[in-house]
Amino acid sequence: MSKLKASFSVSSFGIYKEWNEKSKQLPVIKDFTLNIPAVLNIEFGFILRVMKGKGLKLDYTIYHPDIPDKKGQVMAPFTGDVFVRNNDWEFYLGDTLWEPIEDKTGDWHMVIECDGKVIAEHTFSVLAEYADGEIQFWKRRGY
Repeated sequence: MSKLKASFSVSSFGIYKEWNEKSKQLPVIKDFTLNIPAVLNIEFGFILRVMKGKGLKLDYTIYHPDIPDKKGQVMAPFTGDVFVRNNDWEFYLGDTLWEPIEDKTGDWHMVIECDGKVIAEHTFSVLAEYADGEIQFWKRRGY
């Protein structure tokens, strides 16, 4: 009998409602976009859907702009791994902006790999211009 192959697809990407990473619930999409306003606590990223992949290990990396740590050194990319829990499974990879906002602007490249192969990736541009030009829009959305 042949082994079924896993399939991967991005079900949503952009700005999400506030998310609690300890919750079993995935965040809810607010706006499909790759342009993220530099607004405190805005949640952005993407959701990967995995079919027929139970037990697979996924490695993820978030490459951020050169954000300094408390000592002024550039922080390493955020990395981690997760195991696919069942044969129809979704995983949220994302981040949020914290103070000071000024050093969070630029490209945030998020990548998920399986067995050394990129299976999903998105680059989000976090810019102050997006916040300035759309501040009333985002205030209506709860930011």
